[in-house]
Amino acid sequence: MLLLRRCCHHVPPRRAAPPLPAIHRVAMSSAPASPSATPSSSPAAEYHCRTKHSLTAGYARGPGRLDWANQPNPFLRFSPSPATPLPNPPPPAPVPYPALFHAPPPPPRPLSLDSLSDLLFHSLALSAWKSAGASTWSLRVNPSSGNLHPTEAHVLFEDPREPSRLVFSHYAPRDHLLEARATLSAGDRSALLPRPATAVLALSSVFWREAWKYGERALRYCNHDVGHALAAVALAAATLGWDARLLDGLSDQDLGRLVGVDKGCPAPAPADKIKMVSGKKGPAPWVERQHPDCALLLFPAGSEEPEVDYGRMSDALREFDELEWVGKANALSKDHVVWDVIYKTAEAVKKHQPMPGEGFSVSPWNTSSKLSEGLYKDLTAQEVVRRRRSAVDMDGEHVMGKEEFYQILLHCLPSGEVSPGGRQGPQSALPFRVLPWDAEVHAALFVHRVSGLPKGLYFLVRNEEHFDTLRHAMRQDFEWARPEGCPDGLPLYRLMKGDCQRLAMQISCMQDIASHGCFSLGMIARFEPVLDDKGEWMYPRLFWETGVLGQVLYLEAHAVGISATGIGCYFDDAVHEVLGLKDLEFQSLYHFTVGAPVVDRRIMSLPAYPGPGIDA
Repeated sequence: MLLLRRCCHHVPPRRAAPPLPAIHRVAMSSAPASPSATPSSSPAAEYHCRTKHSLTAGYARGPGRLDWANQPNPFLRFSPSPATPLPNPPPPAPVPYPALFHAPPPPPRPLSLDSLSDLLFHSLALSAWKSAGASTWSLRVNPSSGNLHPTEAHVLFEDPREPSRLVFSHYAPRDHLLEARATLSAGDRSALLPRPATAVLALSSVFWREAWKYGERALRYCNHDVGHALAAVALAAATLGWDARLLDGLSDQDLGRLVGVDKGCPAPAPADKIKMVSGKKGPAPWVERQHPDCALLLFPAGSEEPEVDYGRMSDALREFDELEWVGKANALSKDHVVWDVIYKTAEAVKKHQPMPGEGFSVSPWNTSSKLSEGLYKDLTAQEVVRRRRSAVDMDGEHVMGKEEFYQILLHCLPSGEVSPGGRQGPQSALPFRVLPWDAEVHAALFVHRVSGLPKGLYFLVRNEEHFDTLRHAMRQDFEWARPEGCPDGLPLYRLMKGDCQRLAMQISCMQDIASHGCFSLGMIARFEPVLDDKGEWMYPRLFWETGVLGQVLYLEAHAVGISATGIGCYFDDAVHEVLGLKDLEFQSLYHFTVGAPVVDRRIMSLPAYPGPGIDA
């Protein structure tokens, strides 16, 4: 029997903690949340406020209980379609983990089934199977809220065995293979794969997989997962000597054609029907449709910049409507519950065209600051990404060294190591360089157990252009003091001293894991000004940025020998109250905790895939 297990976005057990409310195991009730800030006419802001968890008004609307009979299948397949098994495991090309951040990428490997296998095996593949009693479930290299995995991946590449054609394939992680869905003549490939590009990797989401458990808040979590996947792909690409950059000038319609959302997939439902059946259980196969999220261009690092013409690329993608598509998607559940606000908001935040003057550019490759040798375990990057796990509990005792803490935060900086007098802002360090906008996300840190660092509330300013605005928006009695011994290039500030363990636990939906780690944090994004200045389409992208940052925290924790967990359940406006934030200028979008895990010895771990000498 295949069952869901908790992965990231922790949900707390049923418990009472007066005067704060008890919380259901699935982290929601049917009571609507009550935002402290008045939502604007922005659909994104309205959805965001509607789906806040509240200390006083309850949790964002959701199922209240888990319908195990209709738990979505975590594996999407298109049958019948030609399948290409990928080498398992791929030929080794180990890269020391610190070299990802402190050295330029290795010489680029050519495109082949081996290199494609390597990319996917170390970013989006299964990492293990777990078993306890009668239950068995899989884990993946890329983390997901509740281990539900709404994110699907697709690859467009020149067939290494037949270079005269381009192949568009869906990646099937359960069996580590590519399902060919469409082929086209390579001809003039420059519109879709401008040289020296290696491949295009697209991501899409099946909202139903998250909504089954989390209801209306699921759209947030799907976009967290997109961010985790973006970082996972960018890091795996770097080990191959490849760079990765969002093709953010493509419209959602372009992306839908690329992914084939109307090819072999459930037909869309009329808008009036969505509203009519909202919140009711019954067959609604259209909720299993893929939502196109984004596409990445993969190309040799350090090479000449690919000349991407978004107009030509969009014209070429129109021809995808006329291709012969192969395969039909399998059904994921028999019955469904429709949460109409998810689909209404997803439609409202689509990107319909590039911004004026928007083009494709590649940032200079910046490395990150290094404090000293020996802070990390002797692991390769490939070992770290495949050993990554989401902790389900922390021991509440482990003390992290101050140098480890500072090094982790240095790797969270978007610009990497900057010259004296330079400022953090443009995203040019790995893996943040995959994103084409300047950093919009900061981190409020609750430091519990870091040797040589006083307990208290700290703040990491990831874009120093925002410093004055942040300081003005937050509580005026905060210290904004530089911690003793803090590296010069790390924009970290202590806001106040004191034991914040109980506070961190309370605002994270009463979850002890937020206080039992070495530190926890809330990711604070510049919010309403971004939507006003750029457009509603930035709403999911803010969550992508938090997911990229979260992936760094996951890997850094495992590289120093401990663990981490993403926390999607927190009381939004209680977080804002702690910081003194009073409107929608800044919002908390994701929480995290880092510490020493408590391992459940009752759970048996099995290999992800059968292989030489493995009988699984």
